[in-house]
Amino acid sequence: MIWSDLKFAYHSRYSWWFTATSRTRARFSKTIIGNYWLGLSNLLSIISLGLVYGVVFSVNDFRSYFVYLGLGLVLWNTLSGAINSAPQLLAHNAQNIKNTNVPVIFYTFEEWSFHIQIFLQSFSLVFIFMLFFKLSLLINLVVSVWLPLINFILFMYWFPLIICILSIWYTDISQLVPVVLQILFLVSPILYNKENLGDLLWISNINLPYQVISQVRDCLIFGEFNFRGCFFLLIFNLCGLYLSLYILQRQKKYLPFFL
Repeated sequence: MIWSDLKFAYHSRYSWWFTATSRTRARFSKTIIGNYWLGLSNLLSIISLGLVYGVVFSVNDFRSYFVYLGLGLVLWNTLSGAINSAPQLLAHNAQNIKNTNVPVIFYTFEEWSFHIQIFLQSFSLVFIFMLFFKLSLLINLVVSVWLPLINFILFMYWFPLIICILSIWYTDISQLVPVVLQILFLVSPILYNKENLGDLLWISNINLPYQVISQVRDCLIFGEFNFRGCFFLLIFNLCGLYLSLYILQRQKKYLPFFL
């Protein structure tokens, strides 16, 4: 049954990718620069936060700090956006789920591709800007970032999906998710280095979203990654992917009664 859903998702890939693209275009339909606002807004945030927190943390090397902060913020904004929208995913598609025979997995892939497109559009502009500070980022992007990036994209699908399904049964989750994300952001070494956590460094080791983000960022900055850590995270992501699809398969017949 899970395989049949994945097979349908593959055959309908052009459809859910197109509907996700249409959502992005409609979002910026009356703007002058269109989708470039995604990258520009991130870039403005990076510059502002970099100047402020660079002074607060007494940063000596602003060039390296801007790269560290910029890549971390782009990755965090994408992942937190996918998680934050997860509780309302099925509710927003309630009428289609009740009145059509389109499998529910279609809407999950549409949402996933929507956030992938946001990531690509925002990351591209920020990355070009970061090349002025560290040109080796381009080599690292081409050569060594693929496995951490795959882990990031996989995690961005199955983790929000589990939250989405749980939110159908426990609607309090939709109120809890933004609060938890805010706390996770504050305790995640996005704006600061891990060393600033001091005795609380163990928090970053059990912070799953940060671990996914840090693998991509560290690989882009330093050009090397912990293969063992990336491999174990890949296995974990594949298990999470199977678990999320299994839960969706078991619960989809009850969805029309809860939406």
